[in-house]
Amino acid sequence: MKNSKLLTAFTSKTLQLKNHVVMAPMTRSRAFGNVPNDIMATYYTLRVEAGLIITEGVSPSKNGLGYPNIPAIYSEEQIVGWRKIARAVHEKGGKIFLQIMHTGRIAHELNLPQGGEIIGPSAIQAPGENYTIEGPKANGVPREMTKQDIEQTQNEYVQAAKNAITAGFDGIEIHAANGYLPNQFLDKGANQRKDEYGGSVENRCRFVLETTQKIANAIGAEKTGIRISPLGEFNGMVFYMEIYQTYNYLVERLNSLNLSYLHLAKMSDAVPDEYLEELATTFNGVVIFNGGYGYNLSKAEKILLKNDRYLVSIGSPFVSNPDLIKRIELEAELNEVDVNTLYTLGEEGYITYPTLEQCLK
Repeated sequence: MKNSKLLTAFTSKTLQLKNHVVMAPMTRSRAFGNVPNDIMATYYTLRVEAGLIITEGVSPSKNGLGYPNIPAIYSEEQIVGWRKIARAVHEKGGKIFLQIMHTGRIAHELNLPQGGEIIGPSAIQAPGENYTIEGPKANGVPREMTKQDIEQTQNEYVQAAKNAITAGFDGIEIHAANGYLPNQFLDKGANQRKDEYGGSVENRCRFVLETTQKIANAIGAEKTGIRISPLGEFNGMVFYMEIYQTYNYLVERLNSLNLSYLHLAKMSDAVPDEYLEELATTFNGVVIFNGGYGYNLSKAEKILLKNDRYLVSIGSPFVSNPDLIKRIELEAELNEVDVNTLYTLGEEGYITYPTLEQCLK
């Protein structure tokens, strides 16, 4: 695919990238004690040929650490760890955004550090289980957030964004998808509040829009992206009558913020491509398409040819192929992902996948 648009440079008002390929954010659970470390720096620098790297989800507070061994960025030690990673990526010529992820009700008490608690828009337990040091456990019951909690959480997001810029990142992505805290506010199943943060479409979008605006004000809209998963039912999100109206309204309102990009995640084959493309045309800035495009390069090529504002993010193939860009260019065979080492501590299945050059020896 040497003449592929995927591999050509991309330029917009907010992004200047070496190609149209974005490494999608993927939880890998290597941050022992929630602190970024040296093998994480190695992991990201091995993938610097992506036009843009978006990190795994990074918690803005103790309350957002619902999974074991995921990183955070609220302490000085964590900022120092991330600074090493951002510097290492930049030294290799890469660009990297940090994704801010608060798990909200997708959490278990055993995974939270001392002082952390499970919170959500309503006291409604998420279905399913969470992996803990004691094995799989049902997700905990969240405490319904007060208005003071909402303001404090938004401030934590803002401080996390500031910390990311201090650590040297090119920008941040707000994770408002996949059933995590911002998505929980959008969802009628998880959010049954009776105040201005629940009920109507406008009210359920309020937390996401306010948080995004505050972050953009703090670090610059050009350094602020957001990821959403329209119609997605992952992590207990539900399909409801107003869901199309909700996402149409959300994207229309995001338009006025002049963000770096909108990241559209397709969480299942049941989500129509046509609807995501409709939302993309509604948005007036850069749009990153995710979900299926990385597995079907001809599909990725077609979406890129539709609009010069579009990028494609690729997930799992980047896990097992650190030199994925070269493999795309040469149409080379890809390493398969070892699902048994996706979330284990240590180097195995993280920085041990061979490059194409090593495979051919």
